[in-house]
Amino acid sequence: MLDGVPSSHVDLDDPEHLEFEYMQQMAAVLDRLAPTGAPIAAVHLGGAGCTLARYIHACRPGSRQLAVEIDELLARHVREWFELPRAPALRIRVGDAREVLATLPDASADVVVRDVFADAHTPAHVQTLEFTAEVARVLRPDGVYLANVADRPPLALARSEAATVAAVFGDLAVMAEPALLRGRRYGNVVLAATRSSEVLASADLARAVRSLPAPSRILVGAEAVGFTGRAPVLRDPEPADPPHAG
Repeated sequence: MLDGVPSSHVDLDDPEHLEFEYMQQMAAVLDRLAPTGAPIAAVHLGGAGCTLARYIHACRPGSRQLAVEIDELLARHVREWFELPRAPALRIRVGDAREVLATLPDASADVVVRDVFADAHTPAHVQTLEFTAEVARVLRPDGVYLANVADRPPLALARSEAATVAAVFGDLAVMAEPALLRGRRYGNVVLAATRSSEVLASADLARAVRSLPAPSRILVGAEAVGFTGRAPVLRDPEPADPPHAG
């Protein structure tokens, strides 16, 4: 728990056990991102308990990962309490997600995962078109962006985030439990996006998502466009005009 909000679930005996439904949905994409067991380069914006980083390390030995966590105390405790991979397998950098992302080289990651929260909300500066363009810059041409969006009916934020991601990437998938997509409750929507991969529209991924312990839906193509609708793209605020000299 972090500030009274569920933050991470870590199984110390089994790093491949993912308790949170949205992480199971992300893992379904990650499992198809490269051949089984092949190492990848991953950036986690919002490290928390490093649950997904532990999963990748277990499933894809030799992967190189960076977790960015703004809470220095949390980052220190996670290193002390949990059996995390050591650098260079997993580096933890304390800092703001967007600021650290801006320092990373072009085309250096196979996956960027955004799981950033302040209390129960995602900070606005990591939701915008400009931020998403930075994600695309860091990703390799066939890389995948995964974003966790917490929202409640009528899912206005999730729809705007989907519109924003779709404006940068050519291929978008929306994953969530059916009751959430029908606007019946608060929950997590996972956005997955890529520029060239056929992974997101594969029948294999759709079957995997439907077969999760909490069966979920994946919307791609026309269904993803329908989910987005006419939701506005999120942009950085316009810079304030400098004050005029007196």
